[in-house]
Amino acid sequence: MAELFVTNFNSNFTGVSATAAGVLRQQVTQYDLKLVGHPLPGCPDPITARQARQMSRVAPAGRPFGIWHVRRNPEMRAAIWARDVLRLPIRIVFTSAAQRYHSALPRWLISRMDAVIATTEKAAEFVPHVRAVVPHGVDCNLFTPATDRATAWAATGYPGTRGIATIGRIRPEKGTDLTVETLIRVLPDMPETTALVLGKAKSGDQSFLDDLKAKVAAAGLSDRILFPGEIPAQDLPALLRALSLVIQLPRYEGYGMAPLEALASATPILASEAGFFREFTQDGQNGMVVPLEDVPAAAEGLRRMLGDAGLLNAMSLHARQDAERLFGISREADGIAAVYEALWAEG
Repeated sequence: MAELFVTNFNSNFTGVSATAAGVLRQQVTQYDLKLVGHPLPGCPDPITARQARQMSRVAPAGRPFGIWHVRRNPEMRAAIWARDVLRLPIRIVFTSAAQRYHSALPRWLISRMDAVIATTEKAAEFVPHVRAVVPHGVDCNLFTPATDRATAWAATGYPGTRGIATIGRIRPEKGTDLTVETLIRVLPDMPETTALVLGKAKSGDQSFLDDLKAKVAAAGLSDRILFPGEIPAQDLPALLRALSLVIQLPRYEGYGMAPLEALASATPILASEAGFFREFTQDGQNGMVVPLEDVPAAAEGLRRMLGDAGLLNAMSLHARQDAERLFGISREADGIAAVYEALWAEG
């Protein structure tokens, strides 16, 4: 019987999916585990929730119970049902990245967890049962620097001699409009640069996306600010290493994996004061942080970074070094493992 069940009930590949996949690829060498739900890149084939319940009927050999590690509301509900209604010998661990209070239903679900892992000290202030603060890490074997960035960019097929990008769901909370406005201000002076707005808009945000495209067209930059849609997870590492800079200006972010994956790819970041972004930049060694919703500051930062090759190269070098030294995925896996072991020791 497996001792660890890692759930992934979302068919879309999100930031939560990326963090779960990175950790799970480390955990396969540590535990007898099963992925439950939808596939994750580089991870074992998943089983169904029903199969997970069947396999959890008996405690695994040498353990007082199995552990279900959940990261979303439906996954918490399924685990609570298995533990409290079916009375299966399991304990539930939840990872929380939100840096604000949850709504009523998630609050109740989180209150039923056996252990909560917060990704930041701030996130820990909003949830009960916190056993540890464990920042997300990045797989530095998957996200790696390019041997030659110019060649890597040319291989993408996008125009220009260098590229920058913002990555994530297209919606106001993610500040996609702030990023587009910043790009409109800066790119006319940098004709060699192409910007990619990577991500998709849900149906409720389609008019928001349409407005952004209209603003880009009105600025005469439709051939320089592109909206390719959502990039498949397996294609992201190659694109990140080809970029010269990643820009993320959300109004709110729980943690934020795109900047961290960029750093591991030796790609500097320009980010707003959200999520864990200030910690990522290490006092400006590998990128810049600007105040929330401050387009002029973001435009000034973007001009400075793209206009100074020496600065950008120095940031690129620090980016990779900092990702390996401070944010390697093994650190996160070890921190999570300590929570599991503490639960098992309590019996």
